[in-house]
Amino acid sequence: MTLTRFYPTREFAALQNRVNSLFQDFGSNSDTVTAASFVPAVDVYEDTGKVVLKLELPGIKEEDVDVRVENQTLTVRGERKLEAEEKQENFHRIERSYGSFFRSFSLPNTVDTENVAASYNAGVLKLELKKKASAQPRQIKINQAA
Repeated sequence: MTLTRFYPTREFAALQNRVNSLFQDFGSNSDTVTAASFVPAVDVYEDTGKVVLKLELPGIKEEDVDVRVENQTLTVRGERKLEAEEKQENFHRIERSYGSFFRSFSLPNTVDTENVAASYNAGVLKLELKKKASAQPRQIKINQAA
């Protein structure tokens, strides 16, 4: 029986080489990085009266964001644009994502789609969707038996 020495770092190096070869297939052109789509982070929470969504949209103007509700679906779309006055060939690194984004959320039937409030402050879009009155919890009074 022969013993084979196990080198865990060799396995990681082989994995790293495979991953690197995948990215080399895309070419060394930096346009690959700038063409990546931008997907804003979203927090969704609810309480007894409303559902709230907060989307992080740094660097996006309020007028470049479109919010719609249709058939119990909330959609938010927009675009983060690369500043045109900066010359791209002078960049040393571009890590921020640019481009169009589209987020879609299925709304529960308890949400009143006619009662939506939107506010935009410091790059955060806050959407408050009120719940229908019929969805609000209500207390039932218990009658004493006769």
